[in-house]
Amino acid sequence: MTEANTPVKTAIVGLGIMGRRMLEHMVRHDGYAPVSLWDPDPQACALARQIAPGALVEHSAEAAMAAADLVYLSCPPAPRKAYALAAAAAGKAVFLEKPLGVDIAESENLVAELAASGVPAAVNFTQAAGAALTDVSHAAKTGALGDLIGADIVVTYSAWPRAWQQAADWLRFRAEGGMTREVISHFLFFSERILGPLSVVWARPSYPEDTALCETHLLARLETQDGCAVSIMASVGGAQPDRQELTIKGSAKSRRITEFYVDAVSDGSEFSEIGTRPQDPRAVSLKAQLDDMLLCMAGKPNRLATPEEALRVQKLVEAMLRD
Repeated sequence: MTEANTPVKTAIVGLGIMGRRMLEHMVRHDGYAPVSLWDPDPQACALARQIAPGALVEHSAEAAMAAADLVYLSCPPAPRKAYALAAAAAGKAVFLEKPLGVDIAESENLVAELAASGVPAAVNFTQAAGAALTDVSHAAKTGALGDLIGADIVVTYSAWPRAWQQAADWLRFRAEGGMTREVISHFLFFSERILGPLSVVWARPSYPEDTALCETHLLARLETQDGCAVSIMASVGGAQPDRQELTIKGSAKSRRITEFYVDAVSDGSEFSEIGTRPQDPRAVSLKAQLDDMLLCMAGKPNRLATPEEALRVQKLVEAMLRD
């Protein structure tokens, strides 16, 4: 890889909103040097060039990956496996966006091939290295929550995709998109980190008349092996602000995470926020993820989601989306 204290030469494949956000925060981070970029959309490339004028926009994903030691894949799920395996075969570290994929067999093969390659690999579940998951995990392990009872996941939107996602048109289609893959997956990852492996007991997704479009509602119950239940209620429609909420329930105290980072505690009374909200929560979150990716590349313990964990989440998601 790279020598200690030398910024990691990074390629970004996929320059939509998520790719550009990561690029912006890699530019700010002393540990990374984005050197090469690629996206099939010229407009996305032009926007990315404004963020990182020193990075080269290459003519292909393969050319971009060749120049780097780390490949960050923010393309849609379908082509992600091929790019990840090409990077791994060339000895590059791989940082993948979630979902890991939509085809279970393909993702199982991807995880096996990444493990066999021996390259550092992680999946960008954005709460993994964050303070909320770290602190709730500590509270659960030390018994501060009492006995773990389960979790509730509530997600509601007035429209899907949300306004800032409109350019990523694939998010509205059933084949690869939808709020379950894009948002609820984060909370399933968080829940498994706290409660342990889950299985789907039952799920009821609802779809529009146009069968090409993604789900509009989801009700589901998942359970751990010892019976801790995770309940999901998700819906799209109606004039309302976004609601993204995970409650980890304990017999003594419960913790509620809203908007991915706002951590609150209850002992049976009203939830009260813990700590001070950061001025730029996205900057704090992405810096933590990037800090831990450096640990991953150095072969050191880190908090990032492993491909194996991402595969578990994918299996839960795809099981729930079958109607």
